[in-house]
Amino acid sequence: MSSDIDFNELRAQVLADIRAGKPLFGKDGAFAPLLENILNAALEGEMDAHLTEESRQAGNRRNGKMQKQVRTPVGEITVSTPRDRDASFDPQFIKKRETMLAEGMAERIISMYALGTSTREIGDWMEDNLGSRVSPETISSITDRILPEIKAWRSRSLDSVYAIVWLDAIHYKVMDEKGCAVTRAIYNVLGIGKDGRKDLLGMYISKSEGANFWLSVLSDLQNRGVEDILIACVDGLKGFPDAIKSVFPDTSVQLCIVHQIRNSIKYVGSKHQEEFLKDLKLVYGAVSKEAAETQLDALESKWGEQYPIVIKSWRDNWEQLTEYFQYTPLIRKLIYTTNTVEGYHRQIRKVTKNKGVFPNDTALEKLVYLAYRNIRKKWTMPLANWATISQQLAIKFGERFRLL
Repeated sequence: MSSDIDFNELRAQVLADIRAGKPLFGKDGAFAPLLENILNAALEGEMDAHLTEESRQAGNRRNGKMQKQVRTPVGEITVSTPRDRDASFDPQFIKKRETMLAEGMAERIISMYALGTSTREIGDWMEDNLGSRVSPETISSITDRILPEIKAWRSRSLDSVYAIVWLDAIHYKVMDEKGCAVTRAIYNVLGIGKDGRKDLLGMYISKSEGANFWLSVLSDLQNRGVEDILIACVDGLKGFPDAIKSVFPDTSVQLCIVHQIRNSIKYVGSKHQEEFLKDLKLVYGAVSKEAAETQLDALESKWGEQYPIVIKSWRDNWEQLTEYFQYTPLIRKLIYTTNTVEGYHRQIRKVTKNKGVFPNDTALEKLVYLAYRNIRKKWTMPLANWATISQQLAIKFGERFRLL
């Protein structure tokens, strides 16, 4: 079948449409028929090339056509893809399951999705630019293109040593298999390598936490090449201290002071909170661990009878709350809270804030990963004062953190 195009006829048709007041692009645009004819002719040419004399002699021949709607920059067109009897024809101009002509459109949709744009808003953009809407199912299919990238990212090799690692969770509502909205936690592991740059080591979705869960997370990091973590900063994660000691026994664990303060003040009467916080600051703001212990004794003497549970919490977690005292002020500022990873979470929430309930775990993972992919573009420089901090860590940890 001939793939020749009568361009004079097509040109006349386009000019006539323009004179009739039709727009150039979008739904019913004047250029859409031109592109439709070009693409259909190209597909016919591909089939002609595919049906060689040898394949014809073997019995293969044309076997009708399959029509589909394809969205393009100039509007929606109808493509008639030729078929052959042995189904060996694999068109390249418009692939068999392709419903968008330009790869850039799919990338644009993914980029919009990564910014938290709703499927309705993406549909509006498609209608304005392509002349037709796309369904949420189509958008989901397009954004599924990122799944192989996520899989590769989750299994990538990591550095052997990380100076500081922060672990914290961010929570979302997700529909479960029974159609009920349930809470899912994404646990993020944010690390600082020898170069002083941030790196998200892993992102783990879980229904619950505990020693077994954290053992699986830490084992994953180990399997991907991590041999040592100098300092781990966590928000009192259940089961974490025991799990990390079984995988990275030399790691120092620092509980987040800010979270400990927040949890403490919940159990202090409102009329006493201001004064209690002032006294508590003398504890965690002390110049040394010994001075902090003295201030904790004073705090207990003053408030112990009224708020024994609060004081007991500080006593029970004392060793892991005071790890930071053995380091210099620059390192203390980095590790005594989980503010670094919480700052990352604030950026993620800017993207996910308008999402009520995610339809499934995959949808949640896609959006959070795409948001992370945009955020990491800014992680190009080392942390402030890293040259000094890294040397202090090298002196403190010796062979475990060699810079040269």
